[in-house]
Amino acid sequence: MQIDLSVQDVSKKFDEFLAVNDVSFDVEQGKFFSILGPSGCGKTTLLRMIAGFTEPTGGVIEIRGKNMIGIPPNKRPVNLIFQHLALFPMMSVAQNIAFGLQRRGERRAEISTKVTGILERVGLPGFGEKKVDQLSGGQQQRVAIARCLVLDPTVLLLDEPLGALDLKLREQMKVELKSLQVQVGTTFVYITHDQSEALVMSDYVAVMDKGRFEQIDTPQNLYNIPRTPFVAQFVGENNAWAGRVVRSTETTVTIETDEGNIFQVSATDGLPPNTEVSLFLRPEAILIQPAPELADLNRFSVEVKSILFDGANSRLLVHPTTSDRELLIALPQNRQFDYIRVKDIVEVGWAPASGICFPK
Repeated sequence: MQIDLSVQDVSKKFDEFLAVNDVSFDVEQGKFFSILGPSGCGKTTLLRMIAGFTEPTGGVIEIRGKNMIGIPPNKRPVNLIFQHLALFPMMSVAQNIAFGLQRRGERRAEISTKVTGILERVGLPGFGEKKVDQLSGGQQQRVAIARCLVLDPTVLLLDEPLGALDLKLREQMKVELKSLQVQVGTTFVYITHDQSEALVMSDYVAVMDKGRFEQIDTPQNLYNIPRTPFVAQFVGENNAWAGRVVRSTETTVTIETDEGNIFQVSATDGLPPNTEVSLFLRPEAILIQPAPELADLNRFSVEVKSILFDGANSRLLVHPTTSDRELLIALPQNRQFDYIRVKDIVEVGWAPASGICFPK
Protein backbone atom coordinates (compact mmCIF):
# COMPACT_ATOMS: atom_id res chain seq x y z
CA MET A 1 0.00 0.00 0.00
CA GLN A 2 1.32 3.43 -0.95
CA ILE A 3 2.17 5.85 1.86
CA ASP A 4 0.62 9.25 1.10
CA LEU A 5 1.99 11.02 4.18
CA SER A 6 5.08 10.17 6.22
CA VAL A 7 6.04 12.21 9.29
CA GLN A 8 9.34 11.15 10.87
CA ASP A 9 10.86 12.49 14.12
CA VAL A 10 9.15 15.87 13.73
CA SER A 11 9.51 18.44 16.52
CA LYS A 12 8.60 22.11 16.92
CA LYS A 13 9.93 24.51 19.56
CA PHE A 14 8.64 28.01 20.22
CA ASP A 15 11.49 29.57 22.22
CA GLU A 16 11.79 27.14 25.15
CA PHE A 17 8.34 25.56 24.69
CA LEU A 18 8.35 22.17 22.93
CA ALA A 19 4.95 22.10 21.19
CA VAL A 20 5.54 18.92 19.17
CA ASN A 21 8.02 16.39 20.50
CA ASP A 22 9.57 13.80 18.17
CA VAL A 23 6.36 12.64 16.43
CA SER A 24 6.43 9.89 13.77
CA PHE A 25 3.61 8.26 11.78
CA ASP A 26 2.64 7.10 8.29
CA VAL A 27 -0.75 7.40 6.59
CA GLU A 28 -1.60 4.95 3.84
CA GLN A 29 -3.34 6.06 0.66
CA GLY A 30 -7.12 6.40 1.02
CA LYS A 31 -7.17 6.14 4.82
CA PHE A 32 -8.98 8.36 7.32
CA PHE A 33 -6.35 9.20 9.97
CA SER A 34 -7.28 11.29 13.02
CA ILE A 35 -5.13 13.03 15.61
CA LEU A 36 -7.07 13.20 18.88
CA GLY A 37 -6.04 15.19 21.90
CA PRO A 38 -6.98 17.94 24.37
CA SER A 39 -6.59 21.64 23.61
CA GLY A 40 -2.96 22.72 23.67
CA CYS A 41 -1.52 19.25 23.02
CA GLY A 42 0.19 20.30 19.75
CA LYS A 43 -2.16 18.80 17.16
CA THR A 44 -2.88 22.06 15.28
CA THR A 45 0.84 22.90 15.22
CA LEU A 46 1.50 19.47 13.72
CA LEU A 47 -1.19 19.98 11.07
CA ARG A 48 0.21 23.40 10.18
CA MET A 49 3.65 21.86 9.69
CA ILE A 50 2.18 19.27 7.30
CA ALA A 51 0.38 22.07 5.42
CA GLY A 52 3.55 24.18 5.23
CA PHE A 53 2.40 27.17 7.31
CA THR A 54 4.89 26.34 10.09
CA GLU A 55 8.41 24.99 9.62
CA PRO A 56 9.49 22.12 11.91
CA THR A 57 12.43 22.57 14.24
CA GLY A 58 13.53 19.06 13.29
CA GLY A 59 12.42 15.97 11.40
CA VAL A 60 11.12 15.13 7.93
CA ILE A 61 7.66 15.42 6.35
CA GLU A 62 7.17 13.50 3.09
CA ILE A 63 4.15 13.38 0.78
CA ARG A 64 4.26 10.40 -1.59
CA GLY A 65 7.97 10.07 -0.92
CA LYS A 66 8.85 13.71 -1.64
CA ASN A 67 10.42 15.77 1.15
CA MET A 68 8.23 18.80 1.90
CA ILE A 69 10.66 20.68 4.15
CA GLY A 70 11.18 24.16 2.71
CA ILE A 71 8.36 23.83 0.15
CA PRO A 72 5.73 26.63 0.56
CA PRO A 73 2.06 25.77 1.25
CA ASN A 74 0.84 26.61 -2.26
CA LYS A 75 3.35 24.18 -3.77
CA ARG A 76 2.34 21.22 -1.57
CA PRO A 77 -0.22 18.62 -2.76
CA VAL A 78 -2.39 19.21 0.32
CA ASN A 79 -5.41 21.35 1.17
CA LEU A 80 -6.52 22.49 4.60
CA ILE A 81 -10.10 22.97 5.87
CA PHE A 82 -10.54 25.02 9.05
CA GLN A 83 -13.42 25.10 11.54
CA HIS A 84 -14.48 28.41 9.98
CA LEU A 85 -14.97 27.36 6.38
CA ALA A 86 -13.99 30.73 4.81
CA LEU A 87 -16.43 30.39 1.90
CA PHE A 88 -16.93 33.56 -0.13
CA PRO A 89 -20.49 34.76 0.64
CA MET A 90 -20.71 37.01 -2.44
CA MET A 91 -20.00 34.07 -4.78
CA SER A 92 -22.22 31.20 -5.87
CA VAL A 93 -21.41 27.62 -4.88
CA ALA A 94 -19.88 26.96 -8.31
CA GLN A 95 -17.76 30.13 -8.13
CA ASN A 96 -16.49 29.14 -4.67
CA ILE A 97 -15.44 25.72 -5.94
CA ALA A 98 -13.94 27.12 -9.15
CA PHE A 99 -11.82 29.73 -7.36
CA GLY A 100 -8.70 27.57 -6.90
CA LEU A 101 -8.91 26.21 -10.46
CA GLN A 102 -9.09 29.77 -11.83
CA ARG A 103 -6.03 30.72 -9.81
CA ARG A 104 -4.23 27.82 -11.47
CA GLY A 105 -5.15 29.23 -14.86
CA GLU A 106 -7.24 26.29 -16.07
CA ARG A 107 -9.54 26.70 -19.07
CA ARG A 108 -13.17 27.71 -18.48
CA ALA A 109 -14.67 24.59 -20.07
CA GLU A 110 -12.42 22.33 -18.00
CA ILE A 111 -13.31 24.22 -14.82
CA SER A 112 -17.05 23.85 -15.53
CA THR A 113 -16.69 20.09 -16.06
CA LYS A 114 -14.68 19.64 -12.85
CA VAL A 115 -17.10 21.74 -10.77
CA THR A 116 -20.11 19.77 -12.03
CA GLY A 117 -18.34 16.49 -11.33
CA ILE A 118 -17.24 17.35 -7.80
CA LEU A 119 -20.72 18.64 -6.86
CA GLU A 120 -22.10 15.22 -7.79
CA ARG A 121 -19.38 13.45 -5.82
CA VAL A 122 -20.19 15.39 -2.65
CA GLY A 123 -23.94 14.91 -3.05
CA LEU A 124 -24.84 18.44 -4.19
CA PRO A 125 -25.79 18.08 -7.88
CA GLY A 126 -27.53 21.17 -9.25
CA PHE A 127 -26.39 23.41 -6.36
CA GLY A 128 -23.88 25.39 -8.45
CA GLU A 129 -25.98 28.56 -8.82
CA LYS A 130 -27.05 28.76 -5.18
CA LYS A 131 -25.52 31.35 -2.86
CA VAL A 132 -23.62 30.19 0.21
CA ASP A 133 -26.16 31.74 2.59
CA GLN A 134 -28.92 29.62 1.04
CA LEU A 135 -27.22 26.45 2.24
CA SER A 136 -27.49 24.59 5.54
CA GLY A 137 -24.43 24.18 7.74
CA GLY A 138 -23.92 20.63 6.49
CA GLN A 139 -24.20 21.72 2.86
CA GLN A 140 -21.67 24.50 3.42
CA GLN A 141 -19.35 21.89 4.91
CA ARG A 142 -19.61 19.82 1.74
CA VAL A 143 -18.96 22.86 -0.47
CA ALA A 144 -15.78 23.59 1.52
CA ILE A 145 -14.66 19.99 1.04
CA ALA A 146 -15.57 20.10 -2.68
CA ARG A 147 -13.52 23.31 -3.10
CA CYS A 148 -10.49 21.43 -1.79
CA LEU A 149 -11.12 18.08 -3.51
CA VAL A 150 -11.56 19.68 -6.95
CA LEU A 151 -7.84 20.59 -6.76
CA ASP A 152 -7.07 16.86 -6.45
CA PRO A 153 -4.88 17.01 -3.33
CA THR A 154 -2.91 13.95 -2.23
CA VAL A 155 -3.92 14.64 1.38
CA LEU A 156 -6.86 16.65 2.72
CA LEU A 157 -6.17 18.18 6.15
CA LEU A 158 -9.15 19.01 8.38
CA ASP A 159 -8.75 21.20 11.48
CA GLU A 160 -11.79 20.52 13.72
CA PRO A 161 -14.19 21.28 10.84
CA LEU A 162 -17.33 20.21 12.73
CA GLY A 163 -16.64 22.30 15.82
CA ALA A 164 -18.88 25.21 14.81
CA LEU A 165 -21.93 23.01 14.07
CA ASP A 166 -24.76 22.31 16.49
CA LEU A 167 -24.82 18.90 18.18
CA LYS A 168 -27.44 17.22 15.99
CA LEU A 169 -25.81 18.38 12.75
CA ARG A 170 -22.39 17.37 14.07
CA GLU A 171 -23.64 13.84 14.71
CA GLN A 172 -25.10 13.70 11.21
CA MET A 173 -21.95 15.12 9.60
CA LYS A 174 -19.71 12.54 11.29
CA VAL A 175 -21.44 9.81 9.33
CA GLU A 176 -21.62 11.91 6.14
CA LEU A 177 -17.95 12.87 6.28
CA LYS A 178 -16.82 9.25 6.64
CA SER A 179 -19.12 8.15 3.80
CA LEU A 180 -17.80 10.97 1.62
CA GLN A 181 -14.19 10.07 2.34
CA VAL A 182 -14.82 6.43 1.40
CA GLN A 183 -16.60 7.52 -1.77
CA VAL A 184 -13.93 9.96 -3.02
CA GLY A 185 -11.00 7.85 -1.80
CA THR A 186 -8.83 10.84 -0.80
CA THR A 187 -6.53 10.49 2.21
CA PHE A 188 -7.92 12.51 5.14
CA VAL A 189 -5.87 13.71 8.12
CA TYR A 190 -8.32 15.05 10.71
CA ILE A 191 -7.63 16.71 14.04
CA THR A 192 -10.14 16.91 16.86
CA HIS A 193 -10.52 17.02 20.63
CA ASP A 194 -13.82 15.11 20.31
CA GLN A 195 -13.22 11.40 20.87
CA SER A 196 -16.57 10.45 19.33
CA GLU A 197 -15.62 12.12 16.03
CA ALA A 198 -12.29 10.31 15.96
CA LEU A 199 -13.68 6.89 16.88
CA VAL A 200 -16.66 7.00 14.48
CA MET A 201 -14.86 8.24 11.38
CA SER A 202 -11.29 7.00 11.49
CA ASP A 203 -9.40 3.99 10.21
CA TYR A 204 -6.57 4.89 12.61
CA VAL A 205 -6.31 7.36 15.47
CA ALA A 206 -3.25 8.88 17.12
CA VAL A 207 -3.90 10.03 20.69
CA MET A 208 -1.72 13.07 21.45
CA ASP A 209 -0.81 14.66 24.78
CA LYS A 210 1.82 17.28 25.64
CA GLY A 211 3.35 17.21 22.17
CA ARG A 212 3.77 13.42 21.93
CA PHE A 213 1.77 10.52 20.54
CA GLU A 214 0.63 8.22 23.35
CA GLN A 215 -0.77 5.52 21.04
CA ILE A 216 -1.56 5.03 17.34
CA ASP A 217 -4.14 2.33 16.76
CA THR A 218 -7.56 1.41 15.41
CA PRO A 219 -10.52 2.97 17.25
CA GLN A 220 -11.44 -0.48 18.59
CA ASN A 221 -7.98 -1.10 20.06
CA LEU A 222 -7.74 2.38 21.56
CA TYR A 223 -10.99 1.76 23.38
CA ASN A 224 -10.47 -1.87 24.38
CA ILE A 225 -6.67 -2.07 24.78
CA PRO A 226 -5.33 1.34 25.85
CA ARG A 227 -1.55 1.31 26.24
CA THR A 228 -1.18 4.21 28.69
CA PRO A 229 -3.20 5.67 31.57
CA PHE A 230 -3.80 8.85 29.53
CA VAL A 231 -5.38 6.90 26.66
CA ALA A 232 -7.51 4.90 29.13
CA GLN A 233 -8.83 8.12 30.67
CA PHE A 234 -9.16 10.22 27.51
CA VAL A 235 -10.78 7.70 25.15
CA GLY A 236 -14.25 6.83 26.40
CA GLU A 237 -15.38 6.91 30.00
CA ASN A 238 -13.58 4.96 32.69
CA ASN A 239 -13.88 4.38 36.40
CA ALA A 240 -10.50 4.59 38.12
CA TRP A 241 -8.98 3.34 41.37
CA ALA A 242 -5.53 3.72 42.86
CA GLY A 243 -4.06 0.77 44.71
CA ARG A 244 -1.22 -1.72 45.00
CA VAL A 245 -0.57 -5.29 44.00
CA VAL A 246 -0.78 -7.68 46.95
CA ARG A 247 -0.41 -10.96 45.06
CA SER A 248 0.54 -12.11 41.55
CA THR A 249 0.04 -15.44 39.81
CA GLU A 250 0.42 -16.52 36.19
CA THR A 251 -3.23 -15.76 35.48
CA THR A 252 -4.34 -13.03 37.91
CA VAL A 253 -3.15 -10.03 39.88
CA THR A 254 -4.80 -9.22 43.20
CA ILE A 255 -5.08 -5.50 43.89
CA GLU A 256 -6.00 -3.74 47.11
CA THR A 257 -7.39 -0.29 46.37
CA ASP A 258 -6.71 2.74 48.56
CA GLU A 259 -10.26 2.32 49.91
CA GLY A 260 -9.70 -1.30 50.94
CA ASN A 261 -11.43 -3.14 48.06
CA ILE A 262 -9.79 -6.39 46.97
CA PHE A 263 -10.08 -6.93 43.20
CA GLN A 264 -8.82 -9.69 40.92
CA VAL A 265 -7.55 -8.58 37.50
CA SER A 266 -6.42 -10.86 34.69
CA ALA A 267 -2.62 -11.16 34.70
CA THR A 268 -0.76 -8.06 33.57
CA ASP A 269 2.92 -8.34 32.71
CA GLY A 270 5.40 -6.62 34.98
CA LEU A 271 3.23 -6.07 38.06
CA PRO A 272 4.96 -7.81 40.98
CA PRO A 273 3.68 -7.51 44.58
CA ASN A 274 3.80 -4.02 46.15
CA THR A 275 3.64 -2.27 42.78
CA GLU A 276 1.56 0.93 42.99
CA VAL A 277 -1.04 0.78 40.22
CA SER A 278 -3.92 2.61 38.58
CA LEU A 279 -6.92 0.43 37.75
CA PHE A 280 -9.43 1.37 35.04
CA LEU A 281 -12.86 -0.13 34.38
CA ARG A 282 -15.40 0.82 31.69
CA PRO A 283 -18.96 1.66 32.88
CA GLU A 284 -20.42 -1.01 30.58
CA ALA A 285 -18.16 -3.69 32.13
CA ILE A 286 -19.98 -3.45 35.48
CA LEU A 287 -22.88 -5.88 35.84
CA ILE A 288 -25.90 -4.85 37.92
CA GLN A 289 -27.12 -7.58 40.30
CA PRO A 290 -25.14 -10.32 38.54
CA ALA A 291 -26.42 -13.89 38.67
CA PRO A 292 -25.08 -15.99 41.60
CA GLU A 293 -23.63 -18.61 39.24
CA LEU A 294 -21.13 -16.06 37.90
CA ALA A 295 -18.59 -17.10 40.48
CA ASP A 296 -15.40 -15.32 39.34
CA LEU A 297 -16.68 -11.74 39.50
CA ASN A 298 -15.34 -8.96 41.70
CA ARG A 299 -18.48 -8.16 43.69
CA PHE A 300 -19.31 -5.21 45.94
CA SER A 301 -22.31 -3.13 46.97
CA VAL A 302 -23.05 0.41 45.85
CA GLU A 303 -25.56 3.10 46.74
CA VAL A 304 -27.34 4.84 43.85
CA LYS A 305 -26.73 8.61 43.91
CA SER A 306 -28.43 9.52 40.64
CA ILE A 307 -30.02 8.04 37.53
CA LEU A 308 -28.60 9.78 34.45
CA PHE A 309 -31.18 9.27 31.72
CA ASP A 310 -29.81 9.64 28.17
CA GLY A 311 -31.78 7.15 26.10
CA ALA A 312 -29.53 4.31 24.99
CA ASN A 313 -26.62 5.90 26.90
CA SER A 314 -28.36 6.02 30.29
CA ARG A 315 -26.18 5.38 33.34
CA LEU A 316 -26.23 5.10 37.09
CA LEU A 317 -24.06 7.37 39.23
CA VAL A 318 -23.21 5.35 42.36
CA HIS A 319 -20.69 5.11 45.16
CA PRO A 320 -19.50 2.01 47.00
CA THR A 321 -21.09 1.57 50.40
CA THR A 322 -17.57 1.63 51.88
CA SER A 323 -16.44 4.96 50.33
CA ASP A 324 -17.55 8.19 48.67
CA ARG A 325 -15.87 7.40 45.32
CA GLU A 326 -18.23 8.13 42.43
CA LEU A 327 -18.60 5.39 39.81
CA LEU A 328 -20.52 5.29 36.53
CA ILE A 329 -22.42 2.16 35.52
CA ALA A 330 -23.98 1.82 32.07
CA LEU A 331 -27.60 0.70 32.00
CA PRO A 332 -27.79 -2.12 29.42
CA GLN A 333 -30.65 -2.00 26.92
CA ASN A 334 -31.34 -5.74 26.97
CA ARG A 335 -32.51 -5.73 30.62
CA GLN A 336 -34.99 -3.55 32.46
CA PHE A 337 -33.75 -1.78 35.59
CA ASP A 338 -36.68 0.62 35.94
CA TYR A 339 -37.19 -0.49 39.52
CA ILE A 340 -33.86 1.01 40.69
CA ARG A 341 -34.26 4.23 42.67
CA VAL A 342 -31.95 6.82 44.18
CA LYS A 343 -30.52 5.65 47.55
CA ASP A 344 -31.09 1.96 46.68
CA ILE A 345 -28.29 -0.41 47.69
CA VAL A 346 -27.40 -2.63 44.72
CA GLU A 347 -24.86 -5.42 44.30
CA VAL A 348 -22.60 -5.05 41.25
CA GLY A 349 -19.77 -7.11 39.82
CA TRP A 350 -17.17 -7.18 37.08
CA ALA A 351 -15.02 -9.84 35.46
CA PRO A 352 -11.24 -9.85 36.08
CA ALA A 353 -10.63 -9.64 32.31
CA SER A 354 -12.46 -6.29 32.15
CA GLY A 355 -10.02 -4.35 34.34
CA ILE A 356 -6.92 -2.67 32.93
CA CYS A 357 -3.94 -1.93 35.18
CA PHE A 358 -0.94 0.35 34.77
CA PRO A 359 1.97 0.88 37.16
CA LYS A 360 1.83 4.37 38.64
